Amino acid sequence: MWAFCIGALVIISITHWVYSWRNPRCKGKLPPGSMGLPLLGESLQFFSPNTSSDVPPFIKERVDRHGPIFRTNLVGRPVVISTDPDLNYFVFQQEGHLFQSWYPETFTEIFGRQNVGSLHGFMYKYLKNMVLNLFGPESLKKMLPEVEKSATRGLHRWSCEDAVELKDATASMIFDLTAKKLISYEADNSSENLRENFVAFIQGLISFPLDIPGTAYHKCLQGRKRAMGMLKRMLQERRAMHRKQQSDFFDYVLEELKKDGTILTEEIALDLMFVLLFASFETTSLALTLAIKFLSDHPLVLKQLTEEHEAILNNRENADSGLTWKEYKSMTFTFQFINETVRLANIVPGIFRKALRDIQFKGGKQSKEEILLELLVYNFQMDFTFSSVRRIQGNRTQLYITKAEQCTGKSFV
Repeated sequence: MWAFCIGALVIISITHWVYSWRNPRCKGKLPPGSMGLPLLGESLQFFSPNTSSDVPPFIKERVDRHGPIFRTNLVGRPVVISTDPDLNYFVFQQEGHLFQSWYPETFTEIFGRQNVGSLHGFMYKYLKNMVLNLFGPESLKKMLPEVEKSATRGLHRWSCEDAVELKDATASMIFDLTAKKLISYEADNSSENLRENFVAFIQGLISFPLDIPGTAYHKCLQGRKRAMGMLKRMLQERRAMHRKQQSDFFDYVLEELKKDGTILTEEIALDLMFVLLFASFETTSLALTLAIKFLSDHPLVLKQLTEEHEAILNNRENADSGLTWKEYKSMTFTFQFINETVRLANIVPGIFRKALRDIQFKGGKQSKEEILLELLVYNFQMDFTFSSVRRIQGNRTQLYITKAEQCTGKSFV
């Protein structure tokens, strides 16, 4: 009898728990969707590899089933995913008021608890200004000849090879350039290969967060650990040098750490260095690779791009002189093409925001759960076309990112 009662109680408790999991409490009406399996949610489907540049199947299938705003559960966290342009626009307009930046625990494990994406307010602005000293327009003006020289060397080297793995080749070229600018790192003069650690990190970046030896996520964490160890040793070595003149970002960071009352810590500085190295070469190389594909698929775009650059060469007194900042800023169609490419080539699967209070939207209610804005699929226009390049500057979607949240390195791309 007692065994029967205990068994019935266990069954009732499990049933209630599963029901509560599938139907989260909310004072209003939550968007449609499914919370998936208990504990796992729909994480396995979300982290499934997507080998195309199209909308991820996870998003596409659920939008077809539930509409542009739906709920799900990722790694044990209830999440509302929005592909609705009006809601996405509203969220970014209310940045800092009704919503704030937020990332899952697995993200902070990967990028560091003090990474710039997890910080708010004054600290975020402080770090943004630090980055602008490196990748802002004034610094890029000085970098332009060096970037052109590096690209020319790379193109010359590739022209002598039978075949080139474009993504890897551009990533290597950009990493060498950025690492030299950031930390004066040169692979030929180092006993450790910093980029190899970042490659291991990237391979497990979008993977199920299971930290067990052999899994992609474990390799990702180990790659970060080794890279952070190298950066910390390099920072300590630089601190012992006592250089009088700043030559890279490490020198700038050390000067900031020496100031009285500074809010910068070594941990924050190293996390920032790690994110900058990762973002600068991985996102840019992905965009460049996709740009080449688009140009090969769309001869009209290639034709107009070629005409714009030939016009610049024809206006020079010396055709072999280096690229000037004025010429760079005059590339109107080139910038339109870059903007469209970056829109489609973004490595980030979505932007996480957290609602600070319950939100009413179109008759439904988004509770104080995490909201994942799938900015890559807000209007489902994931196809690259000649007309999309021509109209990109007037596209309303350019307004989605608030001024405070714009990527400080967007000009670097």
